[in-house]
Amino acid sequence: MNIVRTPSTLVWTPYHRLAPWRDLLESALAFGSINGAGWTPPLDVFEDEERITVNLELAGLKKDDFDISLDAETLTVSGERKVEGAESRGESFRSERFFGSFKRSVTLPAPVKPDAVKASYQDGVLSIVLPKADEAKPRKIEVQLN
Repeated sequence: MNIVRTPSTLVWTPYHRLAPWRDLLESALAFGSINGAGWTPPLDVFEDEERITVNLELAGLKKDDFDISLDAETLTVSGERKVEGAESRGESFRSERFFGSFKRSVTLPAPVKPDAVKASYQDGVLSIVLPKADEAKPRKIEVQLN
């Protein structure tokens, strides 16, 4: 029996034993499959008046391990993280890193200039800067006095 103490009462929680399974299921749904057949790299998207910036964590990948594409208002980054010689090290005692293919697509909040997009990759972080198209930038409208 699991008992959780609160300041004024004792509460029995029959589902406490299921917590590890819940955590495993939440992890699998958030980051790919349980057996490592896929994963989802975390990303951040920032927007200001001039540009949209997308940063993805791709630690352990080389530049040739992923592809970037831009189709209308959707930016897609896809690739694969390969298992690094796990067979030669024996069975896994504990494995928390994700391997396999991934694909992240982001619908951009504004039109961009496709020819001016720049991408850089440093310290496991892919940074993509997408300059906004002129029609997406805010314009100042001057008021004429009569």
